[in-house]
Amino acid sequence: MPVHVHPVRDEREGLLAFLAQQRYVLRLAAHGLTDEQARIRTTASALSIGGLLKHAARTERGWMARVLQRRPPDQSGDFELASDETLDSVLAEYGQVGRETEEVVAGIPDLGHPVPVPRAAPWFPAEVEAWSLRWVLLHLIQETARHAGHADIIREHLDGAKAFELMAAAESWPDSRGIQPWGREEG
Repeated sequence: MPVHVHPVRDEREGLLAFLAQQRYVLRLAAHGLTDEQARIRTTASALSIGGLLKHAARTERGWMARVLQRRPPDQSGDFELASDETLDSVLAEYGQVGRETEEVVAGIPDLGHPVPVPRAAPWFPAEVEAWSLRWVLLHLIQETARHAGHADIIREHLDGAKAFELMAAAESWPDSRGIQPWGREEG
């Protein structure tokens, strides 16, 4: 996937493209990591790259359940990989969640489709009855971008890898782009 989102034809395509781009950038933070490395907390926070990926996948799935007016799945313990979970399994789940989101959004003709505001958490406004599907997608872009930034910091603390170096490695960029792909020796 290129660094920038391709030109888009309309709002729906743009929202989905920017969400996919942010998912991709978050996934890049895990490029080349082992399960053990994906569990490491490198900062004062309790966040790890594997935990962030798991949380982002489950949060997006929960929002799509709300869009469809279904009960969202349980999200307890979603900021850490359980002992029986692997980085590959979380990445696969996140890929599936992205496909599910695209299917849900494709099946709703109006981006103004109302999504009831959850009442279970104190951070949801009591005075708002419903958000739109458009709002939900913008919120997911915002949340995914926030967690991609967290993952960048965690990864850089883990082994020094930076986002563009990881992207260059994942996409096999030639050296001529001025960025040394992560893991490739200079010389």
